[in-house]
Amino acid sequence: MYMNFWYPVVRSEDLGTTPQKVRILAHDFVVFRDEQGKPAVLSDTCVHRGASLSGGKCKEDGTVQCPYHGWRFNRDGVCTRIPSIGKATKPPPRARVDAYPVEEKYGILFAFLGDLPADQRPPIMPVDEHGTDAWRSTLVVFEINYHYERSIENGLDPAHNEYVHPTHGYQGEREDTYLMTELRPHQNNPWGYGFLSTFDAPPLKNPIMRQFRKEGGKMEAGSGTYGPNHMWTYINFSPKTAMHQYMFEAPIDENRTRVFLLNQRNIGFFKNSKMGAIGRLIKPRINAWLDKKINERNMFIASQDIKVMNNVKPTLTPPSRAKELMMPADKVILQYRDKLDEFEARGWKLDMAAVRAAREQGDVIFAIPSPARRETNAWVLDEAPRLAPRASAPQATLQAAGG
Repeated sequence: MYMNFWYPVVRSEDLGTTPQKVRILAHDFVVFRDEQGKPAVLSDTCVHRGASLSGGKCKEDGTVQCPYHGWRFNRDGVCTRIPSIGKATKPPPRARVDAYPVEEKYGILFAFLGDLPADQRPPIMPVDEHGTDAWRSTLVVFEINYHYERSIENGLDPAHNEYVHPTHGYQGEREDTYLMTELRPHQNNPWGYGFLSTFDAPPLKNPIMRQFRKEGGKMEAGSGTYGPNHMWTYINFSPKTAMHQYMFEAPIDENRTRVFLLNQRNIGFFKNSKMGAIGRLIKPRINAWLDKKINERNMFIASQDIKVMNNVKPTLTPPSRAKELMMPADKVILQYRDKLDEFEARGWKLDMAAVRAAREQGDVIFAIPSPARRETNAWVLDEAPRLAPRASAPQATLQAAGG
């Protein structure tokens, strides 16, 4: 798992002035809105006696109050009040917790979990369709019981669709036409790689989905990444109909992942236009019903992946690529792993073995370092341990069967 990237924390509509605990990167955070509605994400451990700030409450001065001794921390993580020393006494400089940059986009609250200054941070994956009249947006959040890298690599795997998703192929019954050897590069960027491919697909039987593809034949689809945990998937049913999906994944720990699935579609809804009173009443309801059906369909497709992925072994990506026999269709998966190696070479990979060992011992708690740690050494909690940077040669060009 990697720090110094943007991670989805919670749906914007689900966040209010009641503190919530969210676990990401195997660390706990408290998230809340102040009285002005501004969101905050802080390390969840009070530096006094280790209480969970998320068990406290938000106060009228925009702070979160610790449930144990009433210490108050503002959106910047600075302690503004320690009741036991009186209002006239200023809290000491080390009375602070890590506070993380936040941004709300696409109906999601993101937090930058790392210490990079603003001009050096990788971006949140762009979603150009979002908020435009030509595209309709829905958002679902769900959890899976496997490592996020396995989830991302499943999305980057074009060859699995034929066998895992019956509506995406012919279950291997047309082996004379089923090939996945041509992956066209698409939307490559400094933080990841992507591809598009063309394949045969059957007609869609679902009456709602038939709006996207009424006949069988050639269809274009592909996926790509931005950083370790953002992935796009384009499903172009025809030159004019498409569904574009964006997955923002938050690793809860090494065995669980929280997925924010943002779906964009350019058909299957009533677009904004001049309408009478009846239209203004009926069309939003129909759109909401269609949104629900689209989300149900997406979760059904996801369940097909989850069924297979729950039984993939080993549960984590093998450290040696010689322990998997890769094919040409796996090239973008290898490119993804190359990017992860680059992030490790920058010193951004967390040392999860050290984190686990400390927790088993029971007397150490870490915090993901925030940008403020570059400004002062006045901290109580130690930074989460990271692996020492190491260089590695790119592996994506390995021969398919000889890697």
